[in-house]
Amino acid sequence: MLILVKNIYKGEGAANNAQKVDFLSASSFSASVSIRRRTNPLPPNPLLRDFHPTGIMIKLFKVKEKQRELAENSNGKPPVKKQSAGELRLHKDISELNLPKTCSISFPNGKDDLMNFEVTIRPDDGYYIGGTFTFTFQISSIYPHEAPKVKCKTKVYHPNIDLDGNVCLNILREDWKPVLNINTIIYGLYHLFTEPNHEDPLNREAAAVLRDNPKMFESNVRRAMAGGYVGQTFFTRCI
Repeated sequence: MLILVKNIYKGEGAANNAQKVDFLSASSFSASVSIRRRTNPLPPNPLLRDFHPTGIMIKLFKVKEKQRELAENSNGKPPVKKQSAGELRLHKDISELNLPKTCSISFPNGKDDLMNFEVTIRPDDGYYIGGTFTFTFQISSIYPHEAPKVKCKTKVYHPNIDLDGNVCLNILREDWKPVLNINTIIYGLYHLFTEPNHEDPLNREAAAVLRDNPKMFESNVRRAMAGGYVGQTFFTRCI
């Protein structure tokens, strides 16, 4: 661009040359700036460097989700934990309990832990009348598609309950169906105390005594419930 300006300056008058040089110089400057802009573009704006429509949408979604959580917890209470299908079904079972006066239910871990609770049975008939027997219930998250795990906390002399608290009840094993519920299980446990069964035992020794000598079986039950030894096994008082 400078060469073009010099050639024009030599061929024209001084007065005109000054104007034309100024005009061409301005044009040259403009063209030069334009060329520099195309050759050396401005550095990228750091604010726009990470712009991506999808990323913006995800951030907006997270913001809205956070706002919703804050609105739900605006009363200052901790967030409410979402309940599993098992918890929802258990909640329904408990709300529909229809227990006899000899049975009660409690939640040692508080109302926030419905999946682990205890049932206490006080038989008013049969060999075990006057005793108090506590069972623990552990409910799976896939309940009722899996039967509850039930154990007897109270050490008891019983043909269908072993010394470790394992319970032999058909509806807790092969006969469990999702249509059954907690109410059904508690009635089944109660039935074990009113009519113990020697034909399907866990404690074979107690079952044999019940089958062969019911009077001795009754005596052993009373001794165990009062707190004492039956054979080599000590039982804690539960009357």
